[in-house]
Amino acid sequence: MTLDKQQLEEMYRRMCRIRYFEEAVIEIHSSGELIGPAHPYIGEEAVAVGACAALRDSDRIAGNHRSHGHPIAKGGDVNRAMAEILGKSGGYCKGKGGSMHLADFSIGILGESGIVASSVPIATGAALAAKLGKQDFVSLVFFGDGASNQGACHESMNMAALWDLPVIFMCENNGYAITTSYKNSVSVDHVSDRASAYGMPGVLVDGQDAIAVHEATSEAVRRARAGEGPTLIEAMTYRYEDHSLGLDRIRKSEYRSQDEVDEAMKRDPLPIHRQAMIAHGFATEAECDAIEAEVHAEIDGAVEFARNSPFPEPGELYDDMWATPV
Repeated sequence: MTLDKQQLEEMYRRMCRIRYFEEAVIEIHSSGELIGPAHPYIGEEAVAVGACAALRDSDRIAGNHRSHGHPIAKGGDVNRAMAEILGKSGGYCKGKGGSMHLADFSIGILGESGIVASSVPIATGAALAAKLGKQDFVSLVFFGDGASNQGACHESMNMAALWDLPVIFMCENNGYAITTSYKNSVSVDHVSDRASAYGMPGVLVDGQDAIAVHEATSEAVRRARAGEGPTLIEAMTYRYEDHSLGLDRIRKSEYRSQDEVDEAMKRDPLPIHRQAMIAHGFATEAECDAIEAEVHAEIDGAVEFARNSPFPEPGELYDDMWATPV
């Protein structure tokens, strides 16, 4: 293992941060305080954290659905993220972007989009900018198994491979595109099998193991920085909640059984990482408990910050929509 105690503890801290953040969002949504959709990342924390732990602040990321976990894993500010979700002016986009548009260019977060697969060409374009501008950063994009079937995804992979762009394609295969199993929409056994068609490495990894994701991403980052081109990584994971808050009624359609969900929850990424740290002597039970308590307090603070932040003024409606002057 190449990771040290400090790195492993920070990974656990960020995984807890995502989990508790999402639990707070679910609670706020159920109370009616949050209007509109939100897509919980619970169950998939190891993918974002493992991947982002292999990146520098200057490296770029982009994402799609489950769009809170990615920026938090990259080091985003939970206060600003929560305020944005509640539509407050203290948010990342001054309350105008909402749940799916968290961006922070200072640490390489290019943002997310609700248009399936639309972030894949954005991340590929960032990688092209890095190559043309001779800048030392790589680009990583998170997308789901459903997005892997979109034309924009294939076009981006083809161009990235053709031009040896420094981009990592991270497919978070959580089993379902809303309610459609990937097994019914992908003609090969795994999305990563498609990589050979583009002449890039295809890597299949356990998405519940943050350390395994980190190792796979680190090698992809090494290749990208060395000018060896892109890598497609498929992280096999599972979302414990439904596709979107407010769509829990879909469970009644039996697209997946409760037994299946219960079985998947036996491989919760947080306990897996915690137990690995303890087993290898990098942390004690008490140290892990302390991290969890610290993050719980942090998320409670983020909720308070968001609730106390003002809403944007009506006169600010058109601010930031155009360059000034137009």
